[in-house]
Amino acid sequence: MSGRHSTGSTSLTEVNEVTEAGRMAPKEYDAVLLASFGGPEGQDDVIPFLRNVTRGRGIPDERLEEVSHHYRAFGGISPINQQNRNLKAALEAELAGRGISLPVLWGNRNWDPYIPQTLQEAYDAGHRKLLMVTTSVYSCYSSCRQYREDIGIALTESGLDGKLEVDKVRQYFDHPGFVEPFVEGTAAGLAEVQQKLAEAGLQDAPIHILFATHSIPTRDAEAAGRSDAEPRAFEEDSAYVAQHLANGAEVVRRVEAESGLTAPWSLVYQSRSGAPHVPWLEPDINDAIEELAGQGIKGVVIVPLGFVSDHMEVVWDLDTEALETCKNLGLAATRVPTPGTHRTFVSGLADLICERTVANYIAERPAMTGLGPWYDVCRPGCCANFRGEKPTIAGADTTVGTGHDAYPAGEGAK
Repeated sequence: MSGRHSTGSTSLTEVNEVTEAGRMAPKEYDAVLLASFGGPEGQDDVIPFLRNVTRGRGIPDERLEEVSHHYRAFGGISPINQQNRNLKAALEAELAGRGISLPVLWGNRNWDPYIPQTLQEAYDAGHRKLLMVTTSVYSCYSSCRQYREDIGIALTESGLDGKLEVDKVRQYFDHPGFVEPFVEGTAAGLAEVQQKLAEAGLQDAPIHILFATHSIPTRDAEAAGRSDAEPRAFEEDSAYVAQHLANGAEVVRRVEAESGLTAPWSLVYQSRSGAPHVPWLEPDINDAIEELAGQGIKGVVIVPLGFVSDHMEVVWDLDTEALETCKNLGLAATRVPTPGTHRTFVSGLADLICERTVANYIAERPAMTGLGPWYDVCRPGCCANFRGEKPTIAGADTTVGTGHDAYPAGEGAK
């Protein structure tokens, strides 16, 4: 299991010269776009939603129905849409509280409100420069580049390219606003599991922390953060994996320093899909739990480090399946909360917006690991799409969505 602690932390104000090359000058944006995955909101929505998710792969409805059970178990309703409504409202309140008059728009990749619809409505309302914040924080194709493609395709197909500018904030995996809630939650989770073990007469029994994230194809993991123009070396040859490992190490360090609580930890994966013959990141969390039980571990703290909110991959894959695995093996266990609308997380998103806006500019770009702060402007070819190139925004090698004012491809925007 992944769990090496070799990636150290960095000062919150220390400049990372590599990622500074991808820094973009602040602009006068007139709206914020909150972009997310989307999810069904009733039983009749489930199959149409899954068709959207698997578009272009030729998967028949019969197969989709077979994999719809976790949505069906919750009445066909994914919690992600309500989570995003709550986050949108919280972010609007935070910005208003700071005296920042930027409306927050919301668009999804796979369900209503769809991103193209939101962009058209933004343009019709008179907005001309949008700053996108996504609910995916790490670097890989599905977490970053695909959102950049979503915007690029929507602008191109709608005829809004050259009329509507859209940029995005940096991937904020190690921003304090995202990491701090996990520090708080992990400390509480360790204390909870220790208490459960003590009540069972297992005082001082061994506990293990599992940092859980979405598995992705190994090929996509290897392409994450890669750019032929600006090669970087990452732990386990993947920015996606390295970012999670660095965050896990920082969370454990902070928890021990602030509470005195600690435990061995490892990075595990969940929610694998796709063809069985295609390799994906491993180990699966349930396999890892079984292995730990066999090693004599008596308690498990599950930290959903890869996720912003309690959407289906959390409430089904972790709260239902993984915790059931723990129960069946007789392990004391708990699942740490996701950031959701935690005040620190919402404040951090507002800070990320202020990093990019002229009127409310924050020059400091905090990062809690040595990998960040990440790029505002992604490097050429970063997180490649192996199915073919598509128009993208916010890349050093594209002009889509920028009013055709190209980013410098070599040194980035300063």
